[in-house]
Amino acid sequence: MKKFSKKYQAAAKKIEAGKVYELAEAVKLVKETSTTKFDASVDISFNLNVNPTLADQLIRGTITLPHGNGKTKRVLVVTNTKADEAKEAGADFVGGKDILEKIQRENWFGFDVIVATPDMMGELGKMGRVLGPKGLMPNPKTGTVTMDVKTAVTEIKKGKIAYRVDRDGNLSMPIAKVSFSDADLMDNLVAVTDHIAKSRPSTVKGTFILTAAISTTMGPAVAITFPGRN
Repeated sequence: MKKFSKKYQAAAKKIEAGKVYELAEAVKLVKETSTTKFDASVDISFNLNVNPTLADQLIRGTITLPHGNGKTKRVLVVTNTKADEAKEAGADFVGGKDILEKIQRENWFGFDVIVATPDMMGELGKMGRVLGPKGLMPNPKTGTVTMDVKTAVTEIKKGKIAYRVDRDGNLSMPIAKVSFSDADLMDNLVAVTDHIAKSRPSTVKGTFILTAAISTTMGPAVAITFPGRN
């Protein structure tokens, strides 16, 4: 049985068991129940009524939050033709086949996202077994395979987040930091909940979003509700 710290137990007592909170109250409560000394991440988690083995129910995509999520992502651009554009947009690392060889040779993963131009996907495809399990393989559906490298890098730096439902219908993403103002956290929360609600596949019958909650790093979850979530 998992044992929780005294700080966690004290924080959890502030959350009413079985209660589903309105967003404004949840925002205040999730910040109040943060248990860490550092500026913890605020995450949102959904459990969706979908069957991810069906192509039209595999919920995935990207969202750019109004105020970012407080995390600065290190972006690697793999290209032979857009290096200058990538550097000007603020990419942390830029290279072609040479930088892919470095990943393989040195087991180097000093980046969080890879953006690639289409001409490099042949080389990247050979590294699927290395990049795939880490969620680093670029994909046109998330905007990370593109000739518009400038826009891709800029959006990622501003807080663009890629998400994907798992095989059990769970989907989660970081949406803020505890240090965010209530207003900024609320803006991000509303943007995400509206976005996911609108992603409901036409083939889903009944309730789409089964449960939703926000929590901080190592903090208790606060169940949330919002208009039109089903």
